[in-house]
Amino acid sequence: MKSVLSERKTLHPQDLERRELSPGAGRAVRALAREISATLDLALADPAAAARTLTDPALIERIDAGAAALPAEVRHAMRPPATTAGATVVGRLSVADNEFGPTPPSWREAARWSGDPARRAHSFELDVVMLLLARSAGEPFGWQGQQDGRLVNNIVPAAGHEHEQSGASSAVLLSPHTEDAFHPRRANLLMLGCLRNPDLVGTTVSSVRRIELSTAQRELLSTPTLPILPDVSYGDGHENYAAPPIPTLWSADGTEGQTLRYDPAYTPLSDAGPEFRAAYEHLAAELERVCVTAALSPGELLLVDNDVAVHGRVPFTARYDGTDRWLKRVNIRLPERRRRAEEADENGYGQQTVAPFRTADTPPVESGTQERDAVRHDRGPLEHA
Repeated sequence: MKSVLSERKTLHPQDLERRELSPGAGRAVRALAREISATLDLALADPAAAARTLTDPALIERIDAGAAALPAEVRHAMRPPATTAGATVVGRLSVADNEFGPTPPSWREAARWSGDPARRAHSFELDVVMLLLARSAGEPFGWQGQQDGRLVNNIVPAAGHEHEQSGASSAVLLSPHTEDAFHPRRANLLMLGCLRNPDLVGTTVSSVRRIELSTAQRELLSTPTLPILPDVSYGDGHENYAAPPIPTLWSADGTEGQTLRYDPAYTPLSDAGPEFRAAYEHLAAELERVCVTAALSPGELLLVDNDVAVHGRVPFTARYDGTDRWLKRVNIRLPERRRRAEEADENGYGQQTVAPFRTADTPPVESGTQERDAVRHDRGPLEHA
């Protein structure tokens, strides 16, 4: 399905909220990750084993204990975005371009390198860094059907995927979308960590709390009308499941409490009537109007409130020479934020989470205050401590 947004859209860069980790806090995270990596048995033979290592009980225990012992400023920096932009840049971990080796040609190669004794030291260490930071924010999780269930995903351009709507693309605009919008267990918070970005490729972010819609448009978009299908990274099989219509917008308290589920590239808009399509196209135009960009530098993180903001990526020309953009991605659940009761019966197209940090699967409940808290305001250094 084609994006409803123009691939030649004009971006409107603005300043995003920015938080800084002190050099000492950054060193503490790197040192702890190095220690954990060195003391665990990392004799991995294949990518599947590498994926299992990230969920190994010994590693999970060390991540839990380590995240709790990190300086309080780390947890403070990793709290959800505090402005209506729904996104925050966190800077900066100390990383060197020569410590990772070349950008892998695909996520599969990246996973394989994590299991290669000759390559894995720094690659695996950075996975542990990402898990420590994600655990400081909430509960990291993965998907069984995506990147072999890894908790830390590698986002790199892949030859042959240049024009698809996935993280492996490059030549097209990656349309702004809610991460895993098709699933009721989608992340509350998305974390992107930059290892390499020499061309300053921009990640786009648009917040539903900055758009302008009429009352009639909000009502239309709040009515369950169309399904959202899984993206191509999950493979085939979704055809075997019912595709229930879901609302695009949720609203607890008007604009202030507005949240959304949005993925135009995987929404069959042609199945809707003209009034709904017109409202959806206006929503797309508004998300374009309020779009901001973050061109991450190595060591920087982008936190996106996945209930409030959609994200994408501007087009770029991949070289496939080991120097291309390389990000790491982690999905994070915020235990204090519950899904709405209406989502409880969705089938999620059979996709299951890999959630080793969770002791129980809390069902969605009707939520008012939690949804309004999707954008939190800075309440001082003890928040989430």
